[in-house]
Amino acid sequence: MINNILRTFIYFLIFVLLQVMVLNNIHFLRVATPFLYLYCLLKMPVGISRSTLLIFSFFVGCTIDMFSNTPGMHAAACSLVGFTREPLIRFLQGEELPPELYPSYHSFGNGGFIRYVTLFVLIHHVALFFIEALTLFDPLFLLIRIGASVITTVLLICIVELFNFESPKAQ
Repeated sequence: MINNILRTFIYFLIFVLLQVMVLNNIHFLRVATPFLYLYCLLKMPVGISRSTLLIFSFFVGCTIDMFSNTPGMHAAACSLVGFTREPLIRFLQGEELPPELYPSYHSFGNGGFIRYVTLFVLIHHVALFFIEALTLFDPLFLLIRIGASVITTVLLICIVELFNFESPKAQ
């Protein structure tokens, strides 16, 4: 239990600080912005209660909003992915998973983990960019921004996961 809390706190500190200090200032061709802070939400244990995950997701989103000057946008998008995370895992894995399992290449398999990350990030980015735009004035540019940001975020998360050497079950 203490290991889970400590791991979550370390992920939160590292990825939120990295997002706020570095990644919020990166906009590839004025289109793609990587949101690596989603990694700390992706790596929560499978058996965590939905209410705990929603509260944590909202807190992470509010923290990003506070430092990014985006009132409530990230909090809303993070709350949405926090709400859809459990059904998404059940849909993609199709089997009952042990509650102490952490999503990773080892536990979900390479293809399963990449599908999980891609859909999770896609849900987040669609919500975030629609909230940001509040219009469909230029739908092609909006789709390009969503697609480019999803690709860069998924690539960064997969690279970070390659360097994350952990056992598939909590210790």
